[in-house]
Amino acid sequence: MWRWTYTDIDVEFPPLHATWDPRFGLLSLPAVAIGLGMWLVLPRFAERLSWPALLATAFATTWLWTMALAMTEGKDGLARVFERRQEYVYDAQHVTSISTMMHTFIDRIPYSAPDNWHVHVAGHPPGALLFFVLLDRLGITGFFSIGLVVVTIGSTAIVAVLITLRTLGSTSLARAAMPWIVLAPSAVWMGVSGDAVFTAIAAWGLALLALAATSSGRRRVVIGISAGLLLGLCVYLSYGLVLLGFLAVAILLIARSWRPLPWALGGSAIVVAAFTTAGFSWWRAYPVLVQRYNDGIASTRPYDYWVWADIAAWTFTAGIAVWAAFPAASRAFRQRNVVAQLAAAALLTIGFAAVSGMSKAETERIFLPFTIWIVALPMLLPRKMHRPLLLSQVIIGLAVEQLLLTRW
Repeated sequence: MWRWTYTDIDVEFPPLHATWDPRFGLLSLPAVAIGLGMWLVLPRFAERLSWPALLATAFATTWLWTMALAMTEGKDGLARVFERRQEYVYDAQHVTSISTMMHTFIDRIPYSAPDNWHVHVAGHPPGALLFFVLLDRLGITGFFSIGLVVVTIGSTAIVAVLITLRTLGSTSLARAAMPWIVLAPSAVWMGVSGDAVFTAIAAWGLALLALAATSSGRRRVVIGISAGLLLGLCVYLSYGLVLLGFLAVAILLIARSWRPLPWALGGSAIVVAAFTTAGFSWWRAYPVLVQRYNDGIASTRPYDYWVWADIAAWTFTAGIAVWAAFPAASRAFRQRNVVAQLAAAALLTIGFAAVSGMSKAETERIFLPFTIWIVALPMLLPRKMHRPLLLSQVIIGLAVEQLLLTRW
């Protein structure tokens, strides 16, 4: 079997960052029961619940499904990732001064730095590290507890997406999308990756932008600035989230209103000013990161392979049902269906990221902020296909969790 080495870990199941590790025990049974139960009842609930109840149910079932998958390995299934030295938590728990951390952040990115940041901290702007420093300052230091926070915040992303679909489209459109978003295989990674938090913040920023685009007067100003604050923060959580610009533009085009743009840009400028004043310059840091990336793992990951393997890895999070829906999505896009339009913008983003060469591998987590806007596409297929395809999404999630030991 082909193997490549990532620090001290052998990976045996390319293109996923995972090891083949089949297992099935008593803790697997709740996940199977919950997955099948949701497959049976969620479509009915989505049609009948009131709007507030629908949003609450979407959050609760997303949280439950994510936790059920993670807990097939007990508490370790949620805590293991955050215990790794390469993750944010280790460095976060060694930050004694936030001011010093901000002013020296760029100096510690290169491999040549004697006290260089570990992999994930070095690979992201300081906003990601600050999130875990905040948890540490709040006394949330247990790895399992940190995982619970990540799952809870990440599970709010679906609420933001549904609000966006209702704002730009209709309530019925959001109802139809709900089961597909809840049961997407991406739930495997939404509980054990900081990218789940990024996904939620990005989704809420885009939802606020949609609300601002359909509002007027003072309400537009306040919501527009709030959207800019969240979307600006995203750029300081992950360098790649600058690509949210594709989705932001798509939302304004769908709403046919550019009026929130100045207010959103103003909100983003506040975030840029805050981080720059604190000692971190995004535009100075990014070239340093590129150099570290090229000096490190990028040199062992050939571009010609990963430009398509990224999409293969992403398929595990989106599911084969999404690929089956592409022809229908193409027709729906021409008919100005909001789900298809937002998915097209997200797919354009993913394609750009893959071709750029800065997203070689690990796209099962890196693309999560974009994937959540795509996984509802199967709702566009004929109704008779919904049941078997929705079941396929559940099966993929369970299979990945039970057959592979993912690194996230």
